Amino acid sequence: MEWILGFYGIQFIVVLILIIGSWFIWDRRMKNRHGNAVPNGFERTSEVSIDPTTNKRLVVYFNSTTGERFYKEEEGVK
Repeated sequence: MEWILGFYGIQFIVVLILIIGSWFIWDRRMKNRHGNAVPNGFERTSEVSIDPTTNKRLVVYFNSTTGERFYKEEEGVK
């Protein structure tokens, strides 16, 4: 009986760690990549997206050497 409780206890702890870990890293790829100052090496693309949470237009910039993308808020347009 004790090994059954230990088995399910370990599974519960693993699932809890996965939930907490995913909470901290969920969708950081875009949140860390937008702002007003475009970093050096990034070129403007023709791609424009609308952030569904704020309804702001985001212009996409691309760095061809690293493959990174940068999202800049388009000013004056909502």
